Amino acid sequence: MAHNDEPGADAARRSEAPKSDGRQTERESQMTRKILRLLVPFAVGLSIGNWWGAGASDTDYPEHEQQTVIHRCPMHPTVVSEGPGSCPICSMDLVADEIERKTTSTGERQLGTVAIDATTIQNMGVRTAIVDRRSLVRSVRAVGRVDYDETRMSDVNTKVPGWVEKLHVDFTGQRVELGQPLLEIYSPELVNAQEEHLIALEYVQRLQRQRVAEHVLQGARDLVEASAQRLRFLDVTEERIARLEAGGTVSRTVTVESPQQGVVVHKAVFEGAYIRPGEHLYRIADLSQVWVIADLFERDLLWVQQGQGATVSLAHLPDQTLHGTVEHIFPFLDADTHSVRARLAFDNAARLLKPEMFADVLINAPAVADVVAAPVQAILHTGARRLAIVHLGDGRFQPRAVEVGIEADGWYEIRSGLREGDEIVTSAQFLIDSESHLKTAVSNMRDRAQGDHDSHLGG
Repeated sequence: MAHNDEPGADAARRSEAPKSDGRQTERESQMTRKILRLLVPFAVGLSIGNWWGAGASDTDYPEHEQQTVIHRCPMHPTVVSEGPGSCPICSMDLVADEIERKTTSTGERQLGTVAIDATTIQNMGVRTAIVDRRSLVRSVRAVGRVDYDETRMSDVNTKVPGWVEKLHVDFTGQRVELGQPLLEIYSPELVNAQEEHLIALEYVQRLQRQRVAEHVLQGARDLVEASAQRLRFLDVTEERIARLEAGGTVSRTVTVESPQQGVVVHKAVFEGAYIRPGEHLYRIADLSQVWVIADLFERDLLWVQQGQGATVSLAHLPDQTLHGTVEHIFPFLDADTHSVRARLAFDNAARLLKPEMFADVLINAPAVADVVAAPVQAILHTGARRLAIVHLGDGRFQPRAVEVGIEADGWYEIRSGLREGDEIVTSAQFLIDSESHLKTAVSNMRDRAQGDHDSHLGG
């Protein structure tokens, strides 16, 4: 029995095999159509730069219009043919389409005009705008970081070695005033300098009692001044020198005072520590004015100048705006961000700006008055060139090469290629431009084929 069942099973498998192959073929066909739908428009887009370079001339010559007919698919406009046929994507019949092609008096072809019916224009969502004259005002926005004003900072150290006997300011962030005691140190060198000054004073007093000659007395006075000057060089204040001379007693410790008012932003000293000359003890910063360092893109440099006004806003104070000034633009680029830094100064009496905060920076540049301008979205970037799609009327569109200048608030300055009053497309430009380039390419191929045919007949 088992032996007799095998031929039947083989027959069933053989009968199912064509069905399976048919379904697989249908799936492959559907997949091929999907791929074509994606690749054909993409290929047209990639060819824009080449067709533009071959189809356009930078020189203005008298133009002659020629009419030609191509066939294209109603559902897939990128599918074109010189004669009737079927669309390889959807199998629909191709329909005839009459287009214009412009040729200069020198025989060079320019990019052709595209004629589109009203229904297609509506389906493509074509929107237009008028080229006009306006004043362009650029608002430069950047991210900034609050930093200390380097001109309002001081480092505290000593010029003599010694031991820290007492700290009067003992934590980071403490506010200090000018002349406020910071610490007291014991330094044998300072003690010796005080003793030398007292000895010089005592010598002068003894000579005065002895009624010596004036030149001898003047020499002793010079010694007193030299010893006092040594104390000054060691950062002993005039007030302390006066107390030393009045009291006649050497002070074991010397008090180091704050050189400015501000906040201790760094502290590196503790009681009992031995310190060396020049060793960093404190850093004090005045926060009544701070800097904001803004990172600017290269394209913004033309708009930012020293002395311009600027504002910042903070995330935790969204309703409050602080006003400052552009003080300096760095003469080099940051290697990591490839941006240019600008330094802005802000009064900070309320201490709202704290170092290392991030802030939104707005710099209002001066206006550029009365220039021909077009919306940014109307300008296409096609590699080395920029172009705009001009609506000529009656559903006729033509790409034009344009030269743009500055960009501000969504508008380009137009230096050439467009005139005031031109109507330009602000949407669906890629579809129109692609079709224009495609038609130009087909026309060129047709002319080359005709030329080869004529040459063959002539031969």
